[in-house]
Amino acid sequence: MSLMECSTVSSLFGKGHASADSEELDRRIEKLKKDLNGQVVILGHHYQRDDVIRFADYRGDSLQLSRIAASLKDIRYIVFCGVHFMAETADILTGEDQMVILPDLNAGCSMADMADIQDLEECWDLLTEEYGDSIFPVTYVNSSAEVKAFVGRRGGMTCTSSNAERVLSEAFRVKKRVLFLPDQHLGRNTGVKLGVPLEEMCVYDPADMRLEFPHGRGEPRMFLWKGHCSVHQRFEPRHVEEVRKKYPGIRVIVHPECMYETVQLADDSGSTDYIIRAVRNAPPGTKWAIGTEHNLVHRLAREHPEQWIISLNEMICPCLTMNRIDRPHLLQALENLAAGTPSGVIRVPEETAYWARTAIERMLQLS
Repeated sequence: MSLMECSTVSSLFGKGHASADSEELDRRIEKLKKDLNGQVVILGHHYQRDDVIRFADYRGDSLQLSRIAASLKDIRYIVFCGVHFMAETADILTGEDQMVILPDLNAGCSMADMADIQDLEECWDLLTEEYGDSIFPVTYVNSSAEVKAFVGRRGGMTCTSSNAERVLSEAFRVKKRVLFLPDQHLGRNTGVKLGVPLEEMCVYDPADMRLEFPHGRGEPRMFLWKGHCSVHQRFEPRHVEEVRKKYPGIRVIVHPECMYETVQLADDSGSTDYIIRAVRNAPPGTKWAIGTEHNLVHRLAREHPEQWIISLNEMICPCLTMNRIDRPHLLQALENLAAGTPSGVIRVPEETAYWARTAIERMLQLS
């Protein structure tokens, strides 16, 4: 399956956008950036498509970009080329006089959507009824503002793939058990690093409100939400075995959102930033099979011709929701800002923002 076959068809553009050729789109975006200079900053997530991220003033992961936006206090408009939960986090951390724009409001995240606030409330009630005040809630930043706020109200905190080990260590210092959501794989892989036996990890399935014990039934210390990244879950153990047979000596590095068995077979695992630094610091001639989003893998291959880089599984699509942010949507967002009629504005309600910010700040205090 090619990247072209995986790409989504953009729609609902402004007049003339769908028919504008590539050079014209670039020219119009560049002109609007220049016209809005000093008023707008464009943020581009690492997984963003190349023809969009080239216009980004800053590249990074979701929390890193949100913190950059918060530091740019004189910038009125933040155009976030990412997905919905990322723009929410930026709105939570930026000032009241700053406005966060998501060029396409349909750019969501399937993982974040797997943790619905009503389902989380039901889960919490069930678990605390059974296990009392022994549970510390932790949510991955890849979650909605409502979920972050829920965790913040109950004394918990957020984590990133970079600091999950540090956050979970603190959580276990405070309480006997941890509820980790929405990505079961990041939770399981991090728990294993901390020495939590697999049989002491169970999975909460919100579909039928019950606990599953896939690794044997021990005394539960980690409750893992039954959620996953639709891209990272498709890097399987067989892909590691196949790529090693085909390319002897290749190094396999994967994101910790991949399933436990894949991470165990890989040579290394780590956050997006960790993967980028590993490639950047490797000696020339290193061969890599990388298990993360295609746009980033192919970008690393172009930026590091002194190394040999492929995707661990070339047959998967890029993140389709991330790829909804395309040049026509970016152009439309900038045109609307220039006209004084902002579109795609992300506003998190004040109380939700307060408690979500609390959960984030507890995490940051561990740094």
